[in-house]
Amino acid sequence: MAREQVTEIVAEMVANVLTLAVSPGERVTAGDTVVLLESMKMEIPVLVEAPGTVRAIKVAPGDVVQEGDVLVEIVAD
Repeated sequence: MAREQVTEIVAEMVANVLTLAVSPGERVTAGDTVVLLESMKMEIPVLVEAPGTVRAIKVAPGDVVQEGDVLVEIVAD
């Protein structure tokens, strides 16, 4: 049996989580927004780079994330 290939989507800066755009089990394609962050009064969409299925969401609206924190896990198709 093949192992799942899990991609972790991480925060690229210190920011507040504004909204989640996906749910666990949801299929996503490259370019889809998974999380909307806010930093220095700017909204920053976090995008998926490859298609897959959302395995887990590691943050919630209102959370403060640090650079490198895992936001979402995606299982490759």
